[in-house]
Parts: sequence; C-alpha cells; structure tokens
Amino acid sequence: MHNQWDVELSFEEDGVHTTCEARLTGARAPGLSAHGESVKSAEDRPLARIGEEVAASRALEALSAKLRTQATGEIDDEGRRPDYLIY
Repeated sequence: MHNQWDVELSFEEDGVHTTCEARLTGARAPGLSAHGESVKSAEDRPLARIGEEVAASRALEALSAKLRTQATGEIDDEGRRPDYLIY
C-alpha cells in the first residue's frame, strides 16, 4: 500500500514580520497544522528568503511536536508502547 503525505507551507510577510503556516495534506494525513514566525531586526538586510526560512523551520518544528504528541496519545490509547518507538 502506498500512502503519501505532503507538507504545505504558506507565508505572509509585512516587511518586518514573516509568518508561516505548515499543514500536513494527503488522503490519510492527520490534518495537523502549525504556525511559525520570524521578526526582522532593524539592522538586517531586506532578504525575505531568510525570514521565510526561519519562520518555516519554526512552523515545521511545531508541526513535528504536534505529530509526535498525537502519535504518542494514540499509542497510549492502545495501551502499549512498541519497542521500535524511540523518544
């Protein structure tokens, strides 16, 4: 069986703040999303890409944490913890 999840990143930027929404998409994806942001310092050069990279990395870290929490909860609901699951 083949299953695929995609991560969709969308950005908003106002010249100082960059926000990123990260969403898991796909037929069997758990439908989670997370938010990340970055703030440009007054001394920084105006490179939107850097703000997007920082905001995206923070959103993906938050998405990863949500996914791990959800999986752990589902394992706990099953009443067992497989040996292969590393924390």
